[in-house]
Amino acid sequence: MRVLLSDPAFSLSNPNKVYALLGTFFRANPGEFHAADGSGHAFWADQVIALDARNPQVASRMARALENWRHLTPALQRSIQPQLERVLGAEGLSSDVAEVVSKALARA
Repeated sequence: MRVLLSDPAFSLSNPNKVYALLGTFFRANPGEFHAADGSGHAFWADQVIALDARNPQVASRMARALENWRHLTPALQRSIQPQLERVLGAEGLSSDVAEVVSKALARA
């Protein structure tokens, strides 16, 4: 993913490219996204925070990838929760992303 993000053809400023690359990774590659070491969840948080500075609407859409995190295994939940909290605590977070993440954390 990091190699693809650095490709000149990709831009965080282009919503369609973000949806195609990041959206597909977050929603259609559970093996890597939910890697046991938590790297996929940390990557998700990094990308949501970076996107939020450019386009809060696109960032909130990417944030939804973890809105049902409580349906996952306890081990995955332990990896995801700190990343959700990290995003929620990001300085200058938009209300769009804050709403999605807050609701995800509040869901039981």
